[in-house]
Amino acid sequence: MPQPRTEAWITGIGLVSSLGEGLEQHWQRLGSHASPSVAVEEVRYAPYPVHPLVPLDFSKQIPKTSDQRQMERWQRIGVYAAGLALADAGILGKPEFLDNVDLAIAAGNGERDLALDTSILESAGRSGAPGADLNRQLMAGLRPTLYLGQLSNLLAGNISIVHKATGSSRTFKGEEMAGVAALEDAVKRITSDQSDLMLAGAALNAERQDLLLNLELGGALLQGCYRPVWARGKVGGGMVPGSIGVFLVLESPRHAIARGARPYARVSTISATRSHRAPGQAASAAQELFEAIAPSIDSVHPLGVLSGVSGVEPVTHEEATFLDGLARFDLHSVVRAYGSVLGHGVEAHFISGIALAALALSKGSFFAPFQGTESEAIGEQRQVLVTAFGHWRGEALGLVEAVAAGTP
Repeated sequence: MPQPRTEAWITGIGLVSSLGEGLEQHWQRLGSHASPSVAVEEVRYAPYPVHPLVPLDFSKQIPKTSDQRQMERWQRIGVYAAGLALADAGILGKPEFLDNVDLAIAAGNGERDLALDTSILESAGRSGAPGADLNRQLMAGLRPTLYLGQLSNLLAGNISIVHKATGSSRTFKGEEMAGVAALEDAVKRITSDQSDLMLAGAALNAERQDLLLNLELGGALLQGCYRPVWARGKVGGGMVPGSIGVFLVLESPRHAIARGARPYARVSTISATRSHRAPGQAASAAQELFEAIAPSIDSVHPLGVLSGVSGVEPVTHEEATFLDGLARFDLHSVVRAYGSVLGHGVEAHFISGIALAALALSKGSFFAPFQGTESEAIGEQRQVLVTAFGHWRGEALGLVEAVAAGTP
């Protein structure tokens, strides 16, 4: 007789964003009792609004100045959030557990040295020997630690150095779908009994002119005043990037029970695909993914939906079409577009949605509407669907479920 599949429990969450540090600060800002508010910077990077990270004392999670110095800001954000997750799970500083923590990380490219880039570009037009001048400036201007800050896989490396999480590590790249892949890898390794303890997460420093340039070259940014996600189509759409660090500790039930850990929720499904993005394809691709999940959806309780919609068109319209189509499955769904309050976290975005889903399920409640067009939650959600429509490519769904009451 086949053995039942091992579940993937979420036993620790670390989350930092423009709204706060840790789960309780986010619940206070977004929970069912709250009137959700946003923190947006509209002047510093005008005409592009950005959700800036709440002020953090990085030394609380990265005590050595030498460690901080060799990291760029996106890595410090990630290492900080990873420390919060490990502490929340009760394993920070405990080598008997940390030695077996496997890492699954989603990461983008490193940050540019804008001062050096600007100097090189300014001198290139004045120099009579631009090649020699470029070599001279690179030799004199590049910091030895800059290269370390550029390496995507060194977020995992720095987590291992600072927090002593020394199991295996895998790093995934590819914008929103990197976050999906990292979490899918972690869940599958738990459910297939390849690992008992995983740390999965990502980080984005949105307060970067080089990042904004890259996104604007693709026509992906909202310009002008901040608007909630669903209200951006009338002005041409666009994302508002948000600085986010998010990590989850995922654990097999037997391992969690043995050490007395209690779960926030369990991740039951992560499924992904990639359409060619011809008109209608993204919505159809997501519907096919949902049709595979639909038999496991509880029709008694309302289905919470945390939409990772970016605001970029035309894919935002496609996701709206998919969400409207959920009514065909005889479901009452309550949708929240969490990018309206956190901003768009790119690699960190999907995992942030999973973290918020687990938080809501652990509270036995759902989030207040993030904008006026979203309906009030009625009844208790036992399942939350998290969507990921990449702003350029990729479609994915994740289903997070409450763990049965009375579970040890």
